[in-house]
Amino acid sequence: MRVDSSHEAKSLLAGTGRCDITPCPGTPQGGWGAQTHERGICADMPLFVTALAFGQGETRILILDADAIGFDAEWTTKILQAVTNLTGVPESHIRFSVSHTHSGANTFRLKNITVGLGMAMGYLESLPQSIAGAAWQALQNLEPVRVGIAQGECRINRMRRVLTPSGECVVGVNEEAPSDHALHVLRIDREDGSALASIVHYACHPTTAGWQCERFTPDFPGPMRQLVEEQIGGRCLFLQGAAGDLGPRRGFTGDLSVYHQLGKELGLAAASLATTIDTQPRTARFVSVMPSGANIAEYEYDPVAIAPPRCRVFSRALQLPLRDFPAKERLAMEFEALNKEARRLKEAGDQDAARRMQAQATQMGWRLENARLYGGQHKTPWPMQIISIGPTALVSVAGEPFSSIAQRIRESSPFPFTLVSGYSNGGFGYIPDRAAYAVGGYEVEATPFSPDAVDTVVHEILKSLNEMFQEEEA
Repeated sequence: MRVDSSHEAKSLLAGTGRCDITPCPGTPQGGWGAQTHERGICADMPLFVTALAFGQGETRILILDADAIGFDAEWTTKILQAVTNLTGVPESHIRFSVSHTHSGANTFRLKNITVGLGMAMGYLESLPQSIAGAAWQALQNLEPVRVGIAQGECRINRMRRVLTPSGECVVGVNEEAPSDHALHVLRIDREDGSALASIVHYACHPTTAGWQCERFTPDFPGPMRQLVEEQIGGRCLFLQGAAGDLGPRRGFTGDLSVYHQLGKELGLAAASLATTIDTQPRTARFVSVMPSGANIAEYEYDPVAIAPPRCRVFSRALQLPLRDFPAKERLAMEFEALNKEARRLKEAGDQDAARRMQAQATQMGWRLENARLYGGQHKTPWPMQIISIGPTALVSVAGEPFSSIAQRIRESSPFPFTLVSGYSNGGFGYIPDRAAYAVGGYEVEATPFSPDAVDTVVHEILKSLNEMFQEEEA
């Protein structure tokens, strides 16, 4: 395994950048099959792309966090190429992650857009340079840093797969099932101790603002970042975890105060963790005794010399096994018929029937897309990346892994802190655990992968983590 690394004695550098990527009014909005509107009216909060650059020796690594639902392989490639062209950082050293907000612009279901396609394309076409600009800015600001990490929990998420009384598995709030509430905060400080940046890692679908919402929002990651930056300083990045089966404890609502509240709760938990991180530990040295009612020992606190952590990156494509797919020609005909009927019902003013028909069209749309992308294949390459910073491993894959995948990797990883994410470096597709296939439900119906994919993901990631850790220890 080839891992790009830097000598451990070299200083670790970091810098940040940011660009506003808020859609303009009238841009098609899309994250829900149930929504009947197409264009967003305005933004409730700004949407951003935030960049964090690391440098050590000749190595440069970029982590990008964008307020977006996601991008297909074509647009991800355009974005990564734009970043590489402007910064010179190779694509293998770039992590492009999205928050997965469902109330941003429609950047992934373009075939469903019947009104405002030109605006949607204009928005998409503006993103590669905006994202590249934030990355470039981060590289211009590199300075020596110290890094620390803390682990806690926050309980704004719940298992979202729930059985109805009739036995159907739907997306909702399952209070009975266990959920992964793990919260990690990575703090990056300047040499003077002030915060340059923080990374908040947490797993929860940003589906608080539902199909009723006609305003663009970053969902809960937006107010979370804002609060952390106010309390800690520097810029905050949100790295979505393995949230394939996790959602907010209250979601799918048109009440926008709910996402603000959940974001505030997560932000307070993250800020509290960040304040416990001491990136410059000190030792107490006895100096003298101060006479008093009780004589008091006086100390000087001397900084402990700590070698800079090594920063390394490893990228590869996993070969994930696929399921079988129906003929794409038949699916295309059914998709067009459903879309046509949904448009007719909208024009007739029957919004409830239109919503039901649009939901069916959306479901048929992802079946068709899977058949087009993977029909006739047995395996497909799937992006995986590991960025290690000292004792911390930032693991990312494309698509939407279930939370049990992250837990299995975390429990067996040799790194003291292993933060597993989806939604990175392009591609859509749920990665369910084996138990989910027996139950069914949306995520299982939508996935292009066979039940064997989960074990491939866990095995290959743990293999890579162990090899990286052994090189770290050597």
